[in-house]
Amino acid sequence: MSQDREHVRSWIGLSSIPGIGRVTFRRLIAHFGSARRVLAASQGELRESAALSEKVCSELRSFPWQERADEELAKADAAGVAIITADDPGYPGPLLNTPDPPLFLYIRGSLLPEDGSAVAMVGTRTPTHYGLTVTHRMAYELASQRITVVSGMARGIDTQAHKGALAAKGRTIAVLGCGIDTAYPRENKGLMEDIVRSGAVVTENPFGTKPESGYFPARNRIISGLAAGTVIIEAAEDSGSLITADYALKQGRKLFAVPGNISSHVSRGTNSLIRQGAVLVGTAGDVLQGLDLYKGSEPPAATDMQLPPLTPEEASVFKTVTNEPKHIDAIMAESSSTPGRLSGLLITLELKGLVKQLPGKYFVRDLQ
Repeated sequence: MSQDREHVRSWIGLSSIPGIGRVTFRRLIAHFGSARRVLAASQGELRESAALSEKVCSELRSFPWQERADEELAKADAAGVAIITADDPGYPGPLLNTPDPPLFLYIRGSLLPEDGSAVAMVGTRTPTHYGLTVTHRMAYELASQRITVVSGMARGIDTQAHKGALAAKGRTIAVLGCGIDTAYPRENKGLMEDIVRSGAVVTENPFGTKPESGYFPARNRIISGLAAGTVIIEAAEDSGSLITADYALKQGRKLFAVPGNISSHVSRGTNSLIRQGAVLVGTAGDVLQGLDLYKGSEPPAATDMQLPPLTPEEASVFKTVTNEPKHIDAIMAESSSTPGRLSGLLITLELKGLVKQLPGKYFVRDLQ
């Protein structure tokens, strides 16, 4: 086993001991100089450190940390997962420069130096079509400008942020509130694999950690910590996204919010953030300008993405459908199609994932 691996092993072992959390871990490292020296310390030396209670001192001497560490490393090897410690040169600088960085990152995929230019995008799990459209467009445009999009792979806005970045063939990072061996939610298993190929999936939680509610607030500090700024898109007043917003401010990062319908409950949180000082944004250009990453030209629009092959008739109808709901009668008038022919064309466009039908015979673009 190389020294580097032994170093990681000692960190995993020390952190696995009951009673040793992040704060105590750091205090011990500061006192002894390394995890290995802590684990080799005598009972007397541990007492002198003034960092541990008598109970934790006993746990440290008797707990089978070697077995736990070896088991975790074996799982990582089998799953192709890298585990890096907070003192590793490859640990993300922006995250390290936060008040409470994770001791470890479990990584599937790759973290690259260019991920230092990253924007977090989070929001409600139950978005409106407006929220989905804005998220996809903004993520696409940011990724097109080589900005890494960070989110939490949750249903709704998070999922759409990852998909928008992937559609632009850009980089995206998903931060999990569970073990890296768990795809949560389950329907995002395929998305998780796509993210691994085009960025990274990361977590601070050991293998086997279930996606329980208590882990997600801590996960949110990693999302904001990896990014230069955080964009909130559709969040209710009690949304977990507001926890991410709070972390971003505490970490000294820029906070942005997309305004929403004043009568929609999923916009109350974002509109409130704007009243409290969050920067109002509507485009990727607004975000880039707010982070001093603006290059003087607008990012390519999400509508410029490569579309599936369309016949001239399909292209003509698709051109009349916009991001705002439009009634079928208006589409028929603009496209000069007959009612029967237009219905068939709209169904075809819907099957190609380009158009979505809303109640009342309204249609919108569905570039997701």
